[in-house]
Amino acid sequence: MTFRARILGAAAGGGLPQWNCGCPNCNLARAGDIPAQTQSSLAVTSDGATWAILNASPDIREQLARAPSLHPSGLRELSLASVLLTNGDIDHVAGLLTLREMQAFTLFATPGIHEVLDANPIFDALNRSVVDRAAIALDTPFDLVPGLEATLFAVPGKVPLYMEAGEVQTDLVGEQTVGVELCAGETRVYYIPGCAMLSDTLAERLEGADAVFFDGTLWRDDEMQRAGLGEKTGKRMGHMSMSGADGSIAAFTGLTIGQKVFVHMNNTNPVLRPGSSERAEAEAAEWIIGQDGMEITA
Repeated sequence: MTFRARILGAAAGGGLPQWNCGCPNCNLARAGDIPAQTQSSLAVTSDGATWAILNASPDIREQLARAPSLHPSGLRELSLASVLLTNGDIDHVAGLLTLREMQAFTLFATPGIHEVLDANPIFDALNRSVVDRAAIALDTPFDLVPGLEATLFAVPGKVPLYMEAGEVQTDLVGEQTVGVELCAGETRVYYIPGCAMLSDTLAERLEGADAVFFDGTLWRDDEMQRAGLGEKTGKRMGHMSMSGADGSIAAFTGLTIGQKVFVHMNNTNPVLRPGSSERAEAEAAEWIIGQDGMEITA
């Protein structure tokens, strides 16, 4: 069996263009000068017949319409078997409300993320008699779809914005922000769309992977401030940046990884412009800049 992934959405929350943003990237995307991107989601399979979706973005209806492998083969016969959540962020759970059409699938998440959904009655629109809610403990392998074993593990991050209260810990390690290890035979792939830092433990886990889809939210930590679009830094939002001495490009140097793919990129990130010097720098470091519809095999 061959691992296959389709990037349904490569952008962070808000997408590209973001509806209320007039930054250079958003204006270029509106004009069709650079590719528009929908919000963060990845579809995976090992046999090409049965698929899982990692994170259900608010754009999931459009994303599924653009993915022929996930279209119905009959009146209600679908190749989608499961959805897995890596955190409770709006851009990763709001799409569940689009999947409320009495279609059977399994919803995988940690107990902590399920508690977030259970606390909001709007998610009861996802009929529990049809959609099985499976709580998965950290570091416990389980079958995501036939031929594809998954394991959830904690990565440094924070609680969703709507759950913040008082002093916010941005490098929290627990059930609220997780990465996913995907194994198909001898192939080992990781999906980590949100990560505050690459710890030694995480680096050891990723060593030798066939592919890693990794948090590419910002190019630099103060990007939002420099653009005049907000006061928060990347660190405050629970994301490590691509560039700099403590950025992901530097942190991954020395690790042996087959394919490195940036996903979950903010609308301000200059790597979203194909001709930018920042994109050239990332690609020179052997990173792939993810985009909607891109397929990766391993």
